[in-house]
Amino acid sequence: MEEQKFFTYKGLPLVRKGRQIYYGNMSDETVATLQIMSTRNVNGLEVADRVKVWLMLTQTDGVDASEIMKKTCERKGLYEALDVAYIWLERDKQGA
Repeated sequence: MEEQKFFTYKGLPLVRKGRQIYYGNMSDETVATLQIMSTRNVNGLEVADRVKVWLMLTQTDGVDASEIMKKTCERKGLYEALDVAYIWLERDKQGA
């Protein structure tokens, strides 16, 4: 069976479905979810303008619904949102 390849950012996989982007390894304790809230037109190209970021638990069995989302924020642009998500995922791996 051939392994599926994903786009990556700083070594972590990115999966997009519509305006939703999942960032990180589903086998890790947490994953980031980014939702494109608004876009703008730059030279004929639709670019993410406002992006909401959530750090979420991947294993939710027996976890209270209020504890599934660990952090949330909103950033201007996809680049800033991905950087925040990357920092959160790295800190979470280190137990910070």
